Amino acid sequence: MIRSLKGKTPVIHPTAFISEAAYLIGDIEIAANVSIWPGVVMRADHGKMTIGEGSNIQDGSIVHSDGDMDIGSFVTLGHAVVCHARRVGDHTLLGNNCTINDGATVGEWSILASGAVLTEGKKVPDGSIAAGVPAKVLGAMTKRHLEMVDENAKVYIELAKDYKAEGHLE
Repeated sequence: MIRSLKGKTPVIHPTAFISEAAYLIGDIEIAANVSIWPGVVMRADHGKMTIGEGSNIQDGSIVHSDGDMDIGSFVTLGHAVVCHARRVGDHTLLGNNCTINDGATVGEWSILASGAVLTEGKKVPDGSIAAGVPAKVLGAMTKRHLEMVDENAKVYIELAKDYKAEGHLE
């Protein structure tokens, strides 16, 4: 379901896939080849939300911010992520059931592990893996991690094309 609020309506690139079971409202801009899966809620009622090319927001995730939010390109938000981030850098993976609180940022080519909680205003630097409650940086991304993040984004771009071809969209 796509809704306007205060004169702002989500702007969605024609190649994006938006599940008919997702809810998007307000000042949202969605780039090419983005996929938004069932049960996702995206509420842009306190600032502009931008989702970069090739990113995917998986089932049951909640995306909301108390200001502008920028989710970069080729980013994966796993299942049931709660994202209040200020910024999520390009080529980053937010693991299932993790939480990113207001004003927090996750750098490019990074992973925030499943179940992690990144508290208000904290930052995960570029090229890092963070985990835990509260989240702490465990170390640098390895070649295996970089390949996994890249492959995950590619898989979801192709999967979204399959869903669009079947007519599964808003």
